Amino acid sequence: MAAIHRHDASSDSPPPTKGAEDYGKEEYGSEIVNIADPLDDDDDDGGHHLHRGLKARQITMIAIGGAIGTGLIIGTGKSLAQAGPAPLVIGYALVGLLCFLVMAALGEMACWLPMASGFTGYATRFVDPALGFSLGWNYYFKYIIVTPNNLTAASLVIQYWVKRDKVNPGVFIAVFLVAIVLINYFGVKFFGEFEFYLSSIKVVVIVGLILLSLILASGGGPKGDATGFTYWGNPGAFHAYILKGAAGRFLAVWSTFTTAVFAYLGTELVGVTVGEAANPRKVIPRAIKLTFYRILLFYVVLVFLLGMLVPYNSPELLDANKVSNSAAASPFVVAIKLSGINALPGILNASILLFVFSAANSDLYIASRTLYGLAHEKKAPHIFTWTDKRGVPVPALGLSVAFCLLAFLGVNTESYTVFGYFVNLVTMFGLLTWISLLISHIHFVRARRAQGIPDSALAYVAPLGVAGSYGALAFSVLIAFFKGFPLFCYKLTAKKGVKPVFDWRTFITTYLGIPLYIIMILGYKFYMKSEMVRPETADLYSGKARIDVEEAEYVATEKAKREGRVETKGEKIYRLTLGWLF
Repeated sequence: MAAIHRHDASSDSPPPTKGAEDYGKEEYGSEIVNIADPLDDDDDDGGHHLHRGLKARQITMIAIGGAIGTGLIIGTGKSLAQAGPAPLVIGYALVGLLCFLVMAALGEMACWLPMASGFTGYATRFVDPALGFSLGWNYYFKYIIVTPNNLTAASLVIQYWVKRDKVNPGVFIAVFLVAIVLINYFGVKFFGEFEFYLSSIKVVVIVGLILLSLILASGGGPKGDATGFTYWGNPGAFHAYILKGAAGRFLAVWSTFTTAVFAYLGTELVGVTVGEAANPRKVIPRAIKLTFYRILLFYVVLVFLLGMLVPYNSPELLDANKVSNSAAASPFVVAIKLSGINALPGILNASILLFVFSAANSDLYIASRTLYGLAHEKKAPHIFTWTDKRGVPVPALGLSVAFCLLAFLGVNTESYTVFGYFVNLVTMFGLLTWISLLISHIHFVRARRAQGIPDSALAYVAPLGVAGSYGALAFSVLIAFFKGFPLFCYKLTAKKGVKPVFDWRTFITTYLGIPLYIIMILGYKFYMKSEMVRPETADLYSGKARIDVEEAEYVATEKAKREGRVETKGEKIYRLTLGWLF
């Protein structure tokens, strides 16, 4: 059946106003016609489409699993030593709020129109095709860097047990790479189930760390020392950074924002999974709400307890910050050792290995789907839209795997420094993604208001609305702009007897993402002659009716399965207790 467009984008008049239940439907005689997404019209080329095989629990756990990683287990140590316990809690709490606002903005758009092209589709439809181009490639760059980085990190973690002089790290990199390729190739249902259990184990580890930290802070360790807020008084809650006094305390808080952003990055991947989500209108709001509360609880509570267990001037903590990704680098291992427990570092190291493997697995998934979305938006070669019968975008997966070969840089220890510079790009790429999503949401709200779509017509509305997106946008821009502020204080931070030198390599890799982002926007606009989308003519409907029909069919099928089935007492207890976590 030919696609019938809901509203002519070239027309200046808004679409006719309808009731909330009628949005996205087109009547053709007495028949309700599915409005196909023009970007999904590939049936004639022999290709297939992504399959909606991800369930609510899988999407929620993939999102939380993507955000729980070495940024929390290892990265918090540097921030604690640099800023102190109070800035650590403040920084993670504020960036946690920022993360929620980004996810809420994304959720509002994703619930109205769950697009296979993900982020790029919203930026293209509601703002400017040039922003969609830049956002999509920016996000892809992030994940083709962070995926091999996690593979390298996994090989470093293995060296806790097997030293590199005995077994070359390239062996482990190859094993992990083959594993994640197979998991991604087996299809979205297998990937979703596998990642669900990996992420569930992550949650168990984090909950265990919270309980252990609470017990140790209360005096339940072998030494019986109830530290409580002792270290908040001595050496203190704040460690002045670069400057002294109030200015130093302010910079200490600000320095934690970058670390916190890196730790929270990954929660937005819910927007990548919407194209493969069953019943996305119900799944996405639930995933966003629960993911936010879980991560905020895990992160803020855990870093708060960490500040009770380890003083920021601890020699053990300072030594740990000099070590690579392994258990020895974790501030929680420092806390365990200070409490007198000697058996847990190996267990924690195994958990870290699981964390980085899971992260590499989900990162490869995101990279392949992002490239698939770019191709659907005609911003990448058309071949990357092809999927096999199981809905796996094989060409997009293949190119993403090719970039994973960068992980073999870890075979040579001299390459770690160079690779570290590439990794420095990841946080900036992530921030630019958040900024683009917030801009897209602001324009989306403008468009639906201009076209007379009320909040009541939406399955999910961002709690703070467009005002929250404006505030989050300003905060994100500030963090991005001042991300490398310590670089400009090189004369103040130089050691005695050492000539201060500006670290231009770190400066370039810290800020390179911004000019790349701008150049891609301007280059696309110049070459493709694209124009900003007007709110009155923004395409809010193409593809929506088809998704509505799919959703109705899924809901009817699930209802039929549940009819006649009564929830047992055990199932109810699980749903209200452990089910909340998993």
